[in-house]
Amino acid sequence: MTENMVLTEATYYILLALCDPQHGYGIMQKVEALSGGRVRLAAGTLYGALNAMVEKRWIIQLPVTDGSRKKDYRITDLGLEVLVNEVNRLKELVENGENILGGQING
Repeated sequence: MTENMVLTEATYYILLALCDPQHGYGIMQKVEALSGGRVRLAAGTLYGALNAMVEKRWIIQLPVTDGSRKKDYRITDLGLEVLVNEVNRLKELVENGENILGGQING
């Protein structure tokens, strides 16, 4: 079921960020840091993605502490499976590109 899925870059980085529980602003900061500033999530985009991932059971919202407005999230086992499959898919893409392009790649 999760093997043929292709994640958007934002979804990929959100799942990576949630390997450690995070709240919304923490997720936005971690995604930006992980992507070298290339992926910047607006609040509406982030919360739309989080709601979709909760519905898919890739992440869960942790219980809210009394008096706190922060909603913390973490990745589930299913979400981790989706993420691992995506990393393997991306590795295959890179390996195929390197095999064909060989010395043409600057890295």
